[in-house]
Amino acid sequence: MPPSRTPAPAPAEDESQWGRVTTPRTLLSRALSVPLALGFAVFLPLFVAVQSGAGARDAAFWLQLALTMYAGARLSAMVLTSRRKLLQGSFWLFVYMAMGVAPLAQAVLGQVPTPVVGPRSDLTWAIALILIGCIAFDVGVLLARHRPAVRAGAARKEERQLMAHRRRLQLLTLLAFLCSGVFIMKLGGPAVFFSSRQEIIAGIEEAGVSNGDGQAGQAFLRGFGTVPALLALLLYTRWLVTSTYARRKPTVIATWAALCALNLVVNNPISNPRYWFLTVMFALLFTVFPVSAAMYRVALSMAVVIALLVFPFADRFRYDEKNYKPVETTSFLEPMALKDYDQVGMFANTITFAESGPGHFYGRQMAGSVFFAVPRSVWPGKPRDTGVMVGQWMGTVNTNLSSPIWAELWIDFGAVGMGAGLMGMGYAAARIDRRYATRAVRRTASGALLSVVVPLVAGYSFILLRGPLLQASGRVAIAALCLALVATYRTDKSVSLR
Repeated sequence: MPPSRTPAPAPAEDESQWGRVTTPRTLLSRALSVPLALGFAVFLPLFVAVQSGAGARDAAFWLQLALTMYAGARLSAMVLTSRRKLLQGSFWLFVYMAMGVAPLAQAVLGQVPTPVVGPRSDLTWAIALILIGCIAFDVGVLLARHRPAVRAGAARKEERQLMAHRRRLQLLTLLAFLCSGVFIMKLGGPAVFFSSRQEIIAGIEEAGVSNGDGQAGQAFLRGFGTVPALLALLLYTRWLVTSTYARRKPTVIATWAALCALNLVVNNPISNPRYWFLTVMFALLFTVFPVSAAMYRVALSMAVVIALLVFPFADRFRYDEKNYKPVETTSFLEPMALKDYDQVGMFANTITFAESGPGHFYGRQMAGSVFFAVPRSVWPGKPRDTGVMVGQWMGTVNTNLSSPIWAELWIDFGAVGMGAGLMGMGYAAARIDRRYATRAVRRTASGALLSVVVPLVAGYSFILLRGPLLQASGRVAIAALCLALVATYRTDKSVSLR
């Protein structure tokens, strides 16, 4: 159908549908709010803390317990809020599990997945800085609540928003099939994607993109092979969920089905890191259920259970049968102490590394993340991943280590700069969450990009918060290019996707 020459009003049924969702019924009643809050903030942290282990009950332990309880209280507030706060919810979910419960279990057992090479005081200081950063994040949220009132002219300007252009969406879909097709053929066919991540890495090396600046080559190949396909699927899903016109078009449904099949190959949990698959799941979940407060609350609550019981064992497909070694444990705490939750320890190692001589870098590491695409042949002194740099200084064999956003900000700008950065993140998250809840969900057209971008960023924030930023920058830049391709600036009354 050719596009209309005059702006078409948004369907009245959509307006009434969004208007009714002001106090949605949820699966978590008020009777469960107190047990939930106490469970996250008090019972679970104390249950972990009283377990037997070889860990010392010193200042670092008590600070870690305080951090866990603080994050648990804030996560409970995110679950029980009457308005969906995707960015803030994902932030506190990450902090609670990766910086709270898991490091608390490590402190109790006296075991860590990555050695902490410095003195105990550096670990204590790292935990204190994480807690300070969390408080700064909340201060930024409070500042966003008390922003100045919007002027009339600015209010009229806000009636315009970024939409997805239908013709350009078709172009993005073609690009997705082309890039993913090249990615599949480079690695030897679809069967490789259902073997193991080890086979994927071997296929990338055989494709000849790991020579020289290998991380950049791998990032581009994997990024272009996965990101356009995911974005096209999210945009088509949003279109189908919110538009009766789209659900009546066989070509739209067929394209969506083909994109599902493509993503099943390139974005499946077997061939991708767990944090990326978590991004895919969060983005799809909140795109399929754009107004369900019940789904939002259940997702955050169940994510804690999954992080505790499933995530530590979810690397089954990282290695092939010969190299896979299952975890043998007699306690539910041990997987969290032996697996991937090394963020607090790596922050402490970053502090020790800086104090051993290099000091702070005053924006150099951040510049390397922003200009990640510049080859080392052009920029010989291009910074390495912060996690890789600290890992090499430690002398570890595996340098694929995390570098949480606290460490990235601290090593560049010190404690004050870290606090300011986390405060800015809180301010931005609160503003975007409010705009998403009041505009993108309830009273916008099918092609609103904000309705797709916010769930995607909420999922990808787990990778950004875990770090290193240099590794995470590639997919961010590719996603920005894809969104720029489909974006068009329209008023609320014009509909780009019918």
